[in-house]
Amino acid sequence: MRLTNPDGRKELSPIAVLRVLVERGTALHLRQDGCLRNESVEELEWAWNGQTVRIGVTSVGQGPLVLLLPALSSISTRQEFAPLQRRLAASFTTVSVDWPGFGDLPRPAIAWSPTALSAFLDHVLDEVLQAPYATLSAGHAASYVLDSERERTGRAGRLVLLSPTWRGPLPTMFGRRLPIFRRVAQAVDLPVLGEALYRTNVNAPMIRMMVGAHVYRDRRRLTPDWMKSKRCVTDAPGARHASLRFVTGGLDRFNSREQFLDAARACQAPIDVIYGDDCPPKSKAEMDALAALPNVHSSIVTEGKLSFYEEFPEETASLVISRLASRPGDRTSTAKSV
Repeated sequence: MRLTNPDGRKELSPIAVLRVLVERGTALHLRQDGCLRNESVEELEWAWNGQTVRIGVTSVGQGPLVLLLPALSSISTRQEFAPLQRRLAASFTTVSVDWPGFGDLPRPAIAWSPTALSAFLDHVLDEVLQAPYATLSAGHAASYVLDSERERTGRAGRLVLLSPTWRGPLPTMFGRRLPIFRRVAQAVDLPVLGEALYRTNVNAPMIRMMVGAHVYRDRRRLTPDWMKSKRCVTDAPGARHASLRFVTGGLDRFNSREQFLDAARACQAPIDVIYGDDCPPKSKAEMDALAALPNVHSSIVTEGKLSFYEEFPEETASLVISRLASRPGDRTSTAKSV
């Protein structure tokens, strides 16, 4: 499949892709010039609960359309895909899209929920980028894609799940959801208390500790420039409303491992799972369970942690391109190390 002009005559560049989206009535506004040839950085406007949400979109490359969905976390944005996206751009038209409530743009004060994020994914797949050849999703985004595929098989194309998770950090740490988690998620909307709760989770020492332990193998990545880039994410107006809900499990699409695995079992699209061998043990146990399913092909990046695709983009791109070039259902290997 190749994304073509409405008359079907030729393949579209990323800029032309976004022009077609505008013609379809999707609100996209140029924000700044991209730094690579054929790269564009845009803003998508989406309405929820009567409020307009601005969402960042980056597209680059030519070829079959691949959608990239970043992880949900207090510091994650589509920019984490940039090194991988640029390597995939030689073979694919890649479009990375932030989640509402996340990213580095100002966000309205909305009580974000799994229903809202699922509705946004429906909008992207039905109205913005219809029938992608494949969808790459990281972390919790994988849960939303699996749930979407269970509802309407095939509309996300081939599935590549990077460090897939289904349970937020605090429920994972405690092994269950505690009643206080819901109260914290509700309190985050309060003007003063909510901001104070949020800052306990995103102060610099906490970010360095969590990222160094779970996200990157090489702590040297945590430079002052890196911290500055993450402050743009955590300090964006309205950031706390989605962030703490994710941390407390309020954005978990599934309530149990079995629901997570059942959604994957129900998928008719090919599923590839790629994750790091050094992921946090509790999260890795969930990834191992998913990888063991008969309709899943798994690949392991040696020594990689949760954000292996950002830390090792060359190896990740090689795995992704290899798997997307394979025949659906091909399980000639159960794991691959790089």
